Amino acid sequence: MPRHARQKSTTGIYHIMVRGNERKAIFKMDEDKERYMDTLLDKKRNGEYTLYGYCIMDNHVHLVIKEEAEPIERAMKRIGVSYAQYYNHKHERVGHVFQDRYKSEEIENDAYLLSALRYIHKNPEKAKICHQENYKWSSYGTYVEGECSQLVDASVILDIFSESRRDACRLFKDFSSKEEGISFLDIEEEDFELNEAIKEYVKCYLSDNKLINKDLQKPQNRGIRDILVADLKSKFNLSSRKISEATGINRETVRKVLSKRTVPADKGN
Repeated sequence: MPRHARQKSTTGIYHIMVRGNERKAIFKMDEDKERYMDTLLDKKRNGEYTLYGYCIMDNHVHLVIKEEAEPIERAMKRIGVSYAQYYNHKHERVGHVFQDRYKSEEIENDAYLLSALRYIHKNPEKAKICHQENYKWSSYGTYVEGECSQLVDASVILDIFSESRRDACRLFKDFSSKEEGISFLDIEEEDFELNEAIKEYVKCYLSDNKLINKDLQKPQNRGIRDILVADLKSKFNLSSRKISEATGINRETVRKVLSKRTVPADKGN
């Protein structure tokens, strides 16, 4: 799929989402999340960027970040490379850790900035993990408890609410408790793009083999069918159910193909 040029923010502020390659978990334990936070701090020490907020989930990260001394693309690359080196070494693996491109959207005014922070802090609630105030791996506590933080520049945001730090923290908490009406960048959008990529892959594969979907059911095309099933598993890390939906191949057939080709079959969830 063609890549589009990123839109530049006139304020230099962005809501950024980074997710694990193949939708896999990239923070398998607390110390992984701690390392990512340390990486964020290390890469901003010389004023490369200002961080207004973050939320680290198991398989993706949300950041609200302002471009400063260097382009945001370079800052994100340095963060990603540093963490990937740590992660691969620690977990004795090779290959990509993050999906190839981070996603970003511009934040052009204070109202959108506050809404973006409210949205990312609610991620643990949305995932049914816990209430935002009980989630350790976000910047929410920095704001509502008035904590000093080298990582997050909360003062800029709290000053929007009040010159009094105590009042500002209270007002931020009240604001954060309300429902968000704006639709923000999240993994659902990523899933939509992934689905489009899968459809395009299947379409091209069938076209290259001069077949249409229903031809995959014919005995003489089993070899072609099996390669497609294995490719969808290896390239997109799809469940049997998703492969079945993308190709029209019976789910049980998909499971058997994966088992035969020594690709770990799943339960289709």
